[in-house]
Amino acid sequence: MTAGRITLEIVTPQGLALRDEVDQVEAPSVHGEFGVLPGHLPLLAALRTGIVTLHKGSDETRVAVAQGFIEVGDDRALLLTDKIAQKGDLDPVALRLELKEVDHELDRYAGPVGTAEWKALVSRELWAAVRLELYGDPPPATQRPQEQFGPPTRTPEDEEGIPVAEESPAPHAEH
Repeated sequence: MTAGRITLEIVTPQGLALRDEVDQVEAPSVHGEFGVLPGHLPLLAALRTGIVTLHKGSDETRVAVAQGFIEVGDDRALLLTDKIAQKGDLDPVALRLELKEVDHELDRYAGPVGTAEWKALVSRELWAAVRLELYGDPPPATQRPQEQFGPPTRTPEDEEGIPVAEESPAPHAEH
């Protein structure tokens, strides 16, 4: 390990997919994007399908990863995922066709939301979209009515006003 760097390893079921010494890693967790610098506190995070960015000096490398986990500690980051894609390996025409096909399947899907079949279709859709984003040709954003994300549902507590503290009189200056 180089001083002042992070050793990043990305591992898939097929084995070690990428190993590099980097200055910074940015990854998509299920709670939002986060970055890791040398000396980062230990961390274990669940990842969503998205783009991982590696910074090495002034160079930036981006890879697409499927959902997984990342463990950080002692200037080492171990990312476990089912899939990884690099820009040079992508065919945007094939990806567009794949996305169109899975979108059509999702539009025709009549089963209940949340089943293994539905989740597999949404996972395929996200994987195609993220690879297109990595290529530099992202698809337009879509949101299906049954997705769990989106605007939060309002609760009765939201309707109640937040109490405003009474203003205290300003202190009088003595002359």
